[in-house]
Amino acid sequence: GARVYIGAMPALRLDSATVRYGDVAAIDAVSLEFPPQLITAVIGPSGCGKTTLLELCNGLARPDSGTVLAFGEPLDYEDLAPLRKRMGYAVQGTGLFPHMTVAGNITLMARLEGWSQPDIDARLAELLALTHLDPDHADRYPHQLSGGQQQRVGLCRAMMLKPRVLLLDEPFAAIDPISRREIHQHLLQLHRAEPTTTVLVTHDMREALHLAEHLVVMREGRVILDQARDALLAEREGVEPEELLHELLRGKTP
Repeated sequence: GARVYIGAMPALRLDSATVRYGDVAAIDAVSLEFPPQLITAVIGPSGCGKTTLLELCNGLARPDSGTVLAFGEPLDYEDLAPLRKRMGYAVQGTGLFPHMTVAGNITLMARLEGWSQPDIDARLAELLALTHLDPDHADRYPHQLSGGQQQRVGLCRAMMLKPRVLLLDEPFAAIDPISRREIHQHLLQLHRAEPTTTVLVTHDMREALHLAEHLVVMREGRVILDQARDALLAEREGVEPEELLHELLRGKTP
């Protein structure tokens, strides 16, 4: 059944949002509410609008029509900095600064915000512990870490300011399968410790079903499924993840 969120309003909502590039609607009149404090996976083939949807959430993309609301307020495109401080963002390939140590990368935002050194140190230690990164790694540089470790550093950096929203754009796509399974566990652990409204863009249905409690499937700029994972799995019992995604994209209704 539907969950009831006592006093929790959705941190993110789109009302009939449309984004056009020339004649093409990358996002076509999408209305969507991301359930508070859950992980929602946004799944679909390349070019279906997943990344644009994520960019709408933090103001990197602006809708040509419709509205994007964060924390109950329409986005203020003239002043996005306060909003972005409340949102963590991690992308494929981590985007870590190569000339900064692990600690430097993770704590950058807090330093810019003027946190005290004891607060920075405490938060860094907490995040390293949550993602099982060795404290000794704090003084290393990104190139000295494995891909999976770099991705965990990226997650720590995104979570440094204790954001209420975490946006993840195919963050694990480039990692080998063994490291990926490991980082999935770290993400779930982090999420249990600090539940945030998390939006995970992926083209991998297995990853989506493993990590997300809510699923959004997109095709050609439109949302064709918006449903709790467990409800979907109950309806499609025994269907393999890849087959399930193909069925949804072909437009078979339950």
